Formats: sequence, structure tokens, C-alpha cells
Amino acid sequence: MALRNIAALVFLVMMAFCGACSAGVYRVGDSDGWTSRGLVDYNKWASMKDFHVGDTLIFAYNNQFHNVMQVSDQDFQSCNASAISTYTSGSDTVTLKRPGHYYFLCGAPGHCQAGQKVDIKVTLPVPESLIPSPSPSPYGFSPPSASHPEEISPSSTLSSAPTLNFSKLGFAITAFMLSLLRFVF
Repeated sequence: MALRNIAALVFLVMMAFCGACSAGVYRVGDSDGWTSRGLVDYNKWASMKDFHVGDTLIFAYNNQFHNVMQVSDQDFQSCNASAISTYTSGSDTVTLKRPGHYYFLCGAPGHCQAGQKVDIKVTLPVPESLIPSPSPSPYGFSPPSASHPEEISPSSTLSSAPTLNFSKLGFAITAFMLSLLRFVF
């Protein structure tokens, strides 16, 4: 019986490992953080990212002047600080648990109106096997432009370096562990 419990625990840990490898962590506003000083267009910042279920947002700010409030779409549009959740630590993490929109704003007077608000659109992750790969050129590479052949940079050449996909690695380890457990039971 104890062996079954250990096997179940190993399986759960491996499944958690698979999920953790594919999740992203985003600091809202990048190095500028969560501020009302007009340094960041938060909605432009968010539009440049692909947020997925399981990703984490980090709001970093001075909690003497700011906070983070998760609000409804209507409250977001009107800058009404009627919070679903309020965060005040100055270093808050929010895990995106479902697809859809998450709306955040600063509840300090005038900060939302100054642009300290963000709409995060969250989607389900797409398995890599469903993402089409680009069509190869006839010889596996694109020749340089005939007009400027000297403009080839090292970053534009094909790389043969191996890459490691952690989510596939996690699934492989899980499958291996499950195959070992077959011999135990």
C-alpha cells in the first residue's frame, strides 16, 4: 500500500513538473514595474505578449503609493475601483487560472485615469504539435539578397545547436516513470 502512495506521489510531482515547465512568468511593465508615472503603456505592453492559462503575473510597485485591484470589464472601462481582489504587498503574484480577460488597475485616486491599468487576455496553450512549421525553402535555407551579400550576420545563419523543450521532457519523464511503475504493480 505504501508503494502505491509513493507511486501516486511521483506521478503527481511529474505532472506538476510538466505544467510548471510550460508556464510563463511576466513582470507587468517589465523593468519599469507597476507605476502611474506614464513610463509604460500597459495595454500596449500586454498586447505584445501571449498569456496562457497557468502563466503568472508579477506586479512590482511601491505599496505606499500604489496597489493592484482586479476588477470587472465595466469597472476597468470606467476606472471604478470596485475590486474583485485587492493586492497591496508591493510584489504581488497572480496566476492566470482560466481563459478570458483579467482586468487590473491601481485604486489610488487618479492613477487609473493616468493609465495605470491593464487588460490581460488569456488563452489556452496550444500544443506544439498543432503549430504548423514554416514551409522549407527548396534547399533548406534562404540565400542572401543578391544586392547586399555582405549583410549576412551570424544570427541569420542556420543553427544546428540542440534545443530542449521542457514540457516534452516532463512528459517523457512522466511516461518513463509510469512504465517503471508497471513492473511494481
